Amino acid sequence: MRPALTTLAAALGAAGALAQTAPDAAGTAPAAAAPGLAASGPAAAASAASAPAVAASGIELRTAPSLQAPPRGAAGRQLPIIVRARELSGRPDIDAVAEGDVEFRRGTTVIHADRLTYDRKDDLARATGNVRISQDGNLFQGPELQLHVERFEGFFQSPTYRFGATGAGGTAGRIDFLEQTRAVATDATYTSCPADGSGDPPWLLSAERIAIDTDKNEGVARNAVLRFYGVPILGAPVLSFPLNDERKSGWLPPNLGIDSRSGVQASIPYYWNIAPNRDATFTPSLSSKRGFGLDTEFRYLEPSHAGETALKLMPYDRLTGDSRYALRTRHESLFAGDTLLQLRVRRVSDDDYWKDFPDEIDSLTRRLLGSSLSLSKPFGDWSTYARVQRWQVLQTEDPTTRIESPYERRPQIGARYQHNWNGGFDVSFETEYNRFANPDDRYLVNRHTGERVHALGSIARPFGSQGWVVTPKLSFNAASYSLDSTPTGGRRSASRFIPTLSVDSSWTLEREATLFGRTLTQTLEPRLLYVNTPYRRQDDLPNFDAYPKDFNVESIFTENVFSGVDRVSDEHQLTAGVTSRFLDPATGAETLRVGIAQRYLFRDQRITPDGEPLTRRFSNLLLFGSGAITSRWNVDALVTYDPENGRIERSVAGVRYSPGPYRTIGATYRLTRGLLEQVELGWQWPVYGADRRQPNGTLAGAAGSCQGALYSVGRVNYSTRDSRIIDSLVGLEYDAGCWIGRVVAERRSTGRSEANTRLMMQLELVGLSRIGSNPLGTLKDNIPGYRMLRDEKRTPSPFTPYD
Repeated sequence: MRPALTTLAAALGAAGALAQTAPDAAGTAPAAAAPGLAASGPAAAASAASAPAVAASGIELRTAPSLQAPPRGAAGRQLPIIVRARELSGRPDIDAVAEGDVEFRRGTTVIHADRLTYDRKDDLARATGNVRISQDGNLFQGPELQLHVERFEGFFQSPTYRFGATGAGGTAGRIDFLEQTRAVATDATYTSCPADGSGDPPWLLSAERIAIDTDKNEGVARNAVLRFYGVPILGAPVLSFPLNDERKSGWLPPNLGIDSRSGVQASIPYYWNIAPNRDATFTPSLSSKRGFGLDTEFRYLEPSHAGETALKLMPYDRLTGDSRYALRTRHESLFAGDTLLQLRVRRVSDDDYWKDFPDEIDSLTRRLLGSSLSLSKPFGDWSTYARVQRWQVLQTEDPTTRIESPYERRPQIGARYQHNWNGGFDVSFETEYNRFANPDDRYLVNRHTGERVHALGSIARPFGSQGWVVTPKLSFNAASYSLDSTPTGGRRSASRFIPTLSVDSSWTLEREATLFGRTLTQTLEPRLLYVNTPYRRQDDLPNFDAYPKDFNVESIFTENVFSGVDRVSDEHQLTAGVTSRFLDPATGAETLRVGIAQRYLFRDQRITPDGEPLTRRFSNLLLFGSGAITSRWNVDALVTYDPENGRIERSVAGVRYSPGPYRTIGATYRLTRGLLEQVELGWQWPVYGADRRQPNGTLAGAAGSCQGALYSVGRVNYSTRDSRIIDSLVGLEYDAGCWIGRVVAERRSTGRSEANTRLMMQLELVGLSRIGSNPLGTLKDNIPGYRMLRDEKRTPSPFTPYD
């Protein structure tokens, strides 16, 4: 998995305090310690108990509020050596001998052994018998250790080892410590699994030599073989792996997938950690049906600019006979103090790219790819901006599946003003120049192009106090047009000015209430919005950017049923609604929200989204609700009810049941009368074995006993109107404790009679890497409430239980 790009910050901490130890049961007193060593034992504890609170130097010792990590590097080497043992003897300035439950400590290095000798001249510690050495959360154990403490140079005979960051380790014939951050293990193994009944762990990496470099966050294995349940699945003369979740250069695990359009696909990424704030990834790939491809990505993060560029290139597609590509660029620069430059580019080679490579277009609108260059700068209460925007529209030969192309802006230049004047007046103003052009779309005919200058302004004065507010507002929308041609006749230039008067009022009432056995605070929040906009003829004016707003909780309390500038609905209406919320009185968290809203027209509305006058006095009734009914049940619903016809016109209703971690199931029903009716089901649910999962997320004993936990995951979207499955995602995840297997099949519609199907398989070796195609992003994006079986990151502790 490619790591995230972040800036790095270094901090230096100070040393902590020395803990006291109680006398042991035997009451054995230690002998004199060598100079430079701080002895700890019965005698040391006894003398410390009678020591004054203030030392002779006048320095007072105080307890620290929290345990601080010991300093590292040169600062750590200046710390004193602390030895604790049942028996301690030695010669001043020469050596020391410790026997019986020995603990030898300097900074983050702690050695436990049955017997330890220390030569002061050579700074050499020799430990024998049940030797354990821990450093920065990493643990080594074995029968014999020799170590030059300050340089951290020496060797460990026949040790076992484990890294705290990954929870993985292994055995070795010998480990040579080259310095504090580098070591070499000979005849070594590496795994995060305990041994099974046969004595071998489920997965095991064995190598003649493993070089460990914690500064580079890298382990390099020579002549390495990776076995899974005894079967070799990967072998390489050189194989590198990370020691924690930090970034490192090297080859990443291969990806393997099956796609109905491209066949078997294999790729192997190479990650280049150029600098702490720059990296690149190169991914050669091979498709059984299409041929060779290369994906590249470069990312950078500087103090004044940041961005990324990705190019996916297939020089020759054997299915189409053409070169295929996808380009994505994002860049932001901040200069001259507060001037912001932004660049966005999205382009693909052809109209069918979104069908053939659905996951390689990182966009919510996969058939509408936008590119833009913008510049913005604030001046006090003013903000100015300029932008050029272009679109690539991916059309189809089927007329029923074509999409409408938006206009391009070449350019867009504007300024906005926002200020609260004396007397409590909220004033806003916007003016903008646009030149609208058609994108390169062969299906566009007879559509206006030209220029528009518009101005939007408003002045409002809120009145109120605690619990209520009334806000009258006067606003206007003015625009002037100059067209390049008149495809349907009419004028080439026109202008209009449309004022609007509105009064918005809301109240908040509270009381104590009981819901599902809980005492909560219930609010009652009525709201009234009066709007009066006169009629101005607009059917002879172009429509560059106005679209009907969706009828929902937010849009019903707005002054215009259109977004954009070119259309302003004539309205003389009153919108009334009421919302009730249930809040936790201790935290203020919202438990449940329900509401209802409706519009009343005082006169017919002539400017409407469908072009037909609206003569009905009452609009559709909007009912909504969302929240957690209990700690396990969540609901979310929006219903549009037509009182005249006595039926539901639109509805989106969902319910989700989540009784615990890795257990969630949800259903959603969508209805738009005459257009669609769909039922969606999504879930993550254990099939068996999940009761062995511990509170920290790990699966106790699973790896050794081969009794893991099996989970089913999926999402199915079914159209009852068309009697077919639109999209589906079904898979299984098996967590064996130290490895996780995933198999996920996805089917995605690309047209009324077309679909793309792919199979994703992944083996995650916990503490090493993931092999295969990664379905995690797809699972998180498609299954509400989905939770990964393993956290992405683990932070080791530099402390031992002694601390």
